[in-house]
Amino acid sequence: MASPGSGFWSFGSEDGSGDPENPGTARAWCQVAQKFTGGIGNKLCALLYGDAEKAAESGGSEPPRATSRKAACSCNQKPCSCSKADVNYAFLHATDLLPACDGERPTLAFLQDVMDILLQYVVKSFDRSTKVIDFHYPNELLQEYNWELADQPQNLEEILMHCQTTLKYAIKTGHPRYFNQLSTGLDMVGLAADWLTSTANTNMFTYEIAPVFVLLEYVTLKKMREIIGWPGGSGDGIFSPGGAISNMYAMLIARFKMFPEVKEKGMAAVPRLIAFTSEHSHFSLKKGAAALGIGTDSVILIRCDERGKMIPSDLERRILEAKQKGFVPFLVSATAGTTVYGAFDPLLAVADICKKYKIWMHVDGLMQSCNQMHASYLFQQDKHYDLSYDTGDKALQCGRHVDVFKLWLMWRAKGTTGFEAHIDKCLELAEYLYNIIKNREGYEMVFDGKPQHTNVCFWYVPPSLRVLEDNEERMSRLSKVAPVIKARMMEYGTTMVSYQPLGDKVNFFRMVISNPAATHQDIDFLIEEIERLGQDL
Repeated sequence: MASPGSGFWSFGSEDGSGDPENPGTARAWCQVAQKFTGGIGNKLCALLYGDAEKAAESGGSEPPRATSRKAACSCNQKPCSCSKADVNYAFLHATDLLPACDGERPTLAFLQDVMDILLQYVVKSFDRSTKVIDFHYPNELLQEYNWELADQPQNLEEILMHCQTTLKYAIKTGHPRYFNQLSTGLDMVGLAADWLTSTANTNMFTYEIAPVFVLLEYVTLKKMREIIGWPGGSGDGIFSPGGAISNMYAMLIARFKMFPEVKEKGMAAVPRLIAFTSEHSHFSLKKGAAALGIGTDSVILIRCDERGKMIPSDLERRILEAKQKGFVPFLVSATAGTTVYGAFDPLLAVADICKKYKIWMHVDGLMQSCNQMHASYLFQQDKHYDLSYDTGDKALQCGRHVDVFKLWLMWRAKGTTGFEAHIDKCLELAEYLYNIIKNREGYEMVFDGKPQHTNVCFWYVPPSLRVLEDNEERMSRLSKVAPVIKARMMEYGTTMVSYQPLGDKVNFFRMVISNPAATHQDIDFLIEEIERLGQDL
């Protein structure tokens, strides 16, 4: 393995020739790199050109030659006071970094080298000539590297190598041809916000330890409530780690609203509760019911139409059935964009039914009274500022990661119109994919009609199956096609897209487009790659 800073990563095409139509060529990126301060730009240019050369500070079409990096010192003095160019990480450990005495110089050198590794990875993520994934089976990675934890510390050279190795085998989720999950794409401003958040290293307990972040969460949530139509952005909320926890909050608040005594007395104090959600909803509703003691059997799945939307008449029928059995309907969880089909439940019709039967619809909450425990060591009532900004008592967990800054900074950088343009582009790409494959030989749509959202669900049918009758044998063989093609995608590292079964439908590809780097050409590539990898099946 190469040592840090020696050109471990390469840029351009795999053979080093570069792609003249790709903005990620060495010269273009070198010009961008010159905007970095602290010598990072020059180092990036040297790495981009494959040697220890240094790009010109300004002007000129070719980077001039420069002297190579100084030889590292061989001293083993503690602490090391060498300049960055002379730092020898083989003799340094974490204890030599800040807050160690005289730790500033090695700390700055170490963090700059970490930054070099990260920046190279970022640039490489957008290079279409590189792999989306360098796939290895778990046992191969376990055997190839020693990942075990030891009693004795490793030196900083080994630590930097671990950083390189980790990114070498990481999935490039920002790659223009990565379509595997909902969270694809790499936003530069969002990345910068993540770095800043980690540097601040605080928590969302209270205003006193996260003043700016708490205020940003307040203004961001208020803006989001205004967008969905709540007058003046009224309401309450917090950022949570993900959709699963958010759905649990919805269930928790709905139960508390109907039976507030459950907070102190538990489930023994309430009757049998029933929640309702669509059969295409996220599995986290049942997980939440299990965690809260409500039970998975108390979550009733409502039938959907052929496009994946909840059927209101079936919802009302199931509510009446539950009431006749003496059960208490307490929550209806509707979905705006289901995980698989991207379907939107008929929210107005569902809301009318909830109002009719006085059932909580998953919209907003009374979070403070539901979850607060008044921990006196955090939430003192005699503080000298507005206590409504101490948001930690609304959350289930005590410590809460700072999630808001990433969204807030991206929103400031893009504006609402920028997010709108991004969403419009993703919707347009989804429609582009649909229009290409809907009548293309070898493709069958999982449901008829244009997608509601950015989800496009389809089967690829290899030539050997196209002549078969639509029977059980054909379905059995078709169910094996998507998994094999996906496995080949990962082994070649060319692209990634997810697949799954749903109900009586065997494995199909579920393409969800959210990557801002994706283009029509990437959609074309995906189709051609599916056909190349599945032609012989």
